[in-house]
Amino acid sequence: MTADWQWDETLFEGTAVYYRRGRIPYAPGTIEVIARVLEADGTQRLLDVGCGPGTIGVALAPFFGEVVGIDADAGMIAEAALWADGAGVTDRTRWLRMRAEELPAGLGEFDVVAFGQSFHWMDRATVPATIRAMLRPGGALVHVADWKAEMRTAEGLPHPAPPYAAVDELVKRYLGPTRRAGRGTLPHGTPGDEAEVLARAGFDGPDQHIVRGGQHLVRTEDDVVAGTFSMSYAAPHLFGPRSDEFEAELRQLLREESPTGLFSERQPSTEVRIWYQFHI
Repeated sequence: MTADWQWDETLFEGTAVYYRRGRIPYAPGTIEVIARVLEADGTQRLLDVGCGPGTIGVALAPFFGEVVGIDADAGMIAEAALWADGAGVTDRTRWLRMRAEELPAGLGEFDVVAFGQSFHWMDRATVPATIRAMLRPGGALVHVADWKAEMRTAEGLPHPAPPYAAVDELVKRYLGPTRRAGRGTLPHGTPGDEAEVLARAGFDGPDQHIVRGGQHLVRTEDDVVAGTFSMSYAAPHLFGPRSDEFEAELRQLLREESPTGLFSERQPSTEVRIWYQFHI
C-alpha cells in the first residue's frame, strides 16, 4: 500500500450486507474459464484471499475439494458462510476472519490461491512471498477483476445509465474531496503494479484470459444504493448520524435521473490473470 495509509478494521465496516446486491457480478462464464484453465477436478485446495462475501470461493467450490476463504472483515465472513449454505457447498468451504498478513496461519498447502479484486489492499512486500510458499509445486495464483481496458456505454439501452459521477460528487459533499478509507484517507488511490510485485516474489506470468461481457444489465434504484454503500470510500459508518440523510439525498438524485427507478448498463468484461511459480 501507499506510505500515507495503513489498514484498519473499519475499512469495509457495514458494507458486507450490500455487496451481493450492489456489486455487478463477473462476466458470465468466468468461473468456468478459471476451472477449465486450472484443470480443476474436484480434489484440489483453493485459498480465497480477501474473499469478501464469497463471490469467488462459493462459485468455485463445486470444482474444488476444499475452499478456504479469509477476510479481515467479520461481516464479510458471515455473508460468505450464508452464501455457501444457500449454494449447498458448506461441506467443502471454510471461512476464517484474518488478514492476508497473518498467513500461513497453519492452513497448509494449496493448489490455487485466488484474489478477487483484493490484492491491492494487502502488504505487497510480504503477502506474495508467503502465498508462493503456501502453493504446492505447480500451483497457481489467480487474480480476477473487471477488465480495465474496456470502454462501456449505455447507448441504445432502454433506461438511463446510473449517474455514477453525480453519486461520487454527492459522496464528496458529505465526506470531503479526498477518498476515505476506514479511519484514514487514500489521496492517491490504491497501487496497481501487480506484475512487478508478483514477478519479484517469484511468479511467472500472467496468462491472461478475457471473459467478454457486454450483456444488458437492468439495475434498480435499490441496486445502485446498495452498490454505493458497498464501497470502502462510502461505507455506511463514514456518514455517521448523517447516513439516513445521505441515503435520502442519493435516492432523490437517482429518481431525478430515472423516474421509473430503473437503470441500464453493460456487463463489464472480466480479466483473469493466472501466475505460476518459477524456481528462484
